[in-house]
Amino acid sequence: MRVAQFDAFGDTLYIAQRDMPVARPHGVVIKVEATGLCRSDWHGWQGHDSDITELPHVPGHEFAGIISEVGDDVKNWKVGDRVTVPFVCGCGDCVDCKAGNAQVCLFQWQPGFNGPGSFAEYVRIPQADFNVIALPESMTFETAAALGCRFATSYRAVVHVGKVQSGETVAVFGCGGVGLAAIMIAKSRGATVIGIDTSNPARDRARLAGAEYVFDSIHDDVVREVKKISSAGADLTVDALGSIATSKLAVESLRRLGRHVQVGLLPPADVKDQATIPMHTVIGRELTILGSHGMSAAHYPEMLSEIASGKLRPDTLVERMITLEQVPEALEQLGSNPVPGITIIKP
Repeated sequence: MRVAQFDAFGDTLYIAQRDMPVARPHGVVIKVEATGLCRSDWHGWQGHDSDITELPHVPGHEFAGIISEVGDDVKNWKVGDRVTVPFVCGCGDCVDCKAGNAQVCLFQWQPGFNGPGSFAEYVRIPQADFNVIALPESMTFETAAALGCRFATSYRAVVHVGKVQSGETVAVFGCGGVGLAAIMIAKSRGATVIGIDTSNPARDRARLAGAEYVFDSIHDDVVREVKKISSAGADLTVDALGSIATSKLAVESLRRLGRHVQVGLLPPADVKDQATIPMHTVIGRELTILGSHGMSAAHYPEMLSEIASGKLRPDTLVERMITLEQVPEALEQLGSNPVPGITIIKP
């Protein structure tokens, strides 16, 4: 099968041939019909994720497709089923998995990090009865490929972790795929949403996703602008990018007793010994700082129902389709000049 892989961290990806994966007893093999290109893939390629231990490596962790092979011990799935998978696959047996929190499973397995990912024609997934999710017939593979990391991650961050309420003010820092999804989801819950990004095209997309206000953190005094909209500050902030600057600014934009959800990655290689959250502000204002790491398969039905009803439209966040051959250039672009919205790869 064809894959896009790299031989060393930071080296340009290239198209290669690999043997087809084989389903393990409790797993399945999925023919990839569409897969997303995400900043987490860029972090992995740059060597920021210690889970990547074998080279050459195939990235890719959010995808949708058709089951092509089923392990002998799988009960709920058959060849031909249309499916997707969360980017964090749980073991299905630990205390967190049994509580529906596979996204923090101690024994988790992530395609594109712990093993070969979805920048390929086929990908192998473990513990299929626990991790695989059926796609509604009305949902395209392209839309479903935007769910596994960015949209589902934002859904849980805003709804389950951030607990957004109608009438609240929500400020989203970073208007890439995760940020645009967070804006759309917060808006659907009746919040007043502010989008912050240094890119003009990203701010334009933020407005289309539902942001009533947009600001440029380079040229605008974001904290002051947020407090013009809500005099006390934002009720909820989301750092959807992941940087020292955005996380600090997000916390400083909160009202007293406000809530901040950190979704964007802050790898140790980037942070080094620098403080990422102004803890004196957290203490003095009694702020709540929360982390959010994907969403387990157990929590997908609520989100899928809202998509099926038209309340949420992840399909509108897809900006472009590319081929596997275009992946090397597109991945490099994520680090310097990312395309607004979500990029979907058709292997």
